[in-house]
Amino acid sequence: MEASKLKQYFDNKGLTLGSVESFTGGLFASEITSISGASTFFKGGVVTYATEEKVNVLGISKDLVDTYGVVSKECAEQMAIQGSRVLNVDYCISFTGNAGPTAMEGKPVGLIYIGVFDGKNCHVLEKIIEGTRNFVRNEAILIAYEFLGTLISK
Repeated sequence: MEASKLKQYFDNKGLTLGSVESFTGGLFASEITSISGASTFFKGGVVTYATEEKVNVLGISKDLVDTYGVVSKECAEQMAIQGSRVLNVDYCISFTGNAGPTAMEGKPVGLIYIGVFDGKNCHVLEKIIEGTRNFVRNEAILIAYEFLGTLISK
């Protein structure tokens, strides 16, 4: 699904979207806000690149981070849920992973998690993307459009 189609869907349903990003560093928010009229549905984004900001800004449990790491399904889920609360949105998408250049938390380069919280349920997609750091980041955004599009089309 294209970003402009996401806008159309959210506008037609009167729903709002927010984002919480780590390894993508605000790339999703930047792409969404490049759409004319994005302010009708996109309320904002939070970049919690450092682990401490996931804990301090979003309120993610330090125990969760210590147990599963920031590159995990559990962290992506909590980022989306807590981001929804912080941003006061109907849907919140989160991005956490390792774009490289080296392994992190014993997890491979290219391992990413995208979470989507719809106010009731949180869905998390795990992928491994091979390529350069910026390829991984850009590909994650494209995957996120499709993932979000699939969830909202149900």
